[in-house]
Amino acid sequence: MKKANTILSHILHLPEFKSLQSHYCYQKFISLLSPKFQKAIAFVYIRQNTLFVALRHPGYKMELNYNKDLLKSILSLLRKQDERCNFLVANKVVFFNSKFKTIIQDEKKEQTIPYYSEMASGDFEIECKDEDLQEAFKKIKSMIKKN
Repeated sequence: MKKANTILSHILHLPEFKSLQSHYCYQKFISLLSPKFQKAIAFVYIRQNTLFVALRHPGYKMELNYNKDLLKSILSLLRKQDERCNFLVANKVVFFNSKFKTIIQDEKKEQTIPYYSEMASGDFEIECKDEDLQEAFKKIKSMIKKN
């Protein structure tokens, strides 16, 4: 019986699944970038020695445009370090805005609980002559006393 590792490696080397290997390299490239740039990039791909970078928002375009050399150097370092990513050759970097909405998983926001005691006691006089307003004030007064 074959081991799972040999089966998976055989599948990865089939021509139909060549895109899986490139996807692995693209994801590894994005993970090597700083978290600021990771949030900016939706996806990347290489065609004809050009690295195409899809951005999540147009505001990131100028900042990444100043860091083209950084992207090229990280790509060349990845080629040297990982043998599976030898095909990553890019002489040019092109940025474009992605029309696809990508979901960013934000960290869970914790609800803040106030750590102070309630200052209102509900002891006040109602000096209003209108009966509707008096009833509204009485409801407010009872709600304050409940809390």
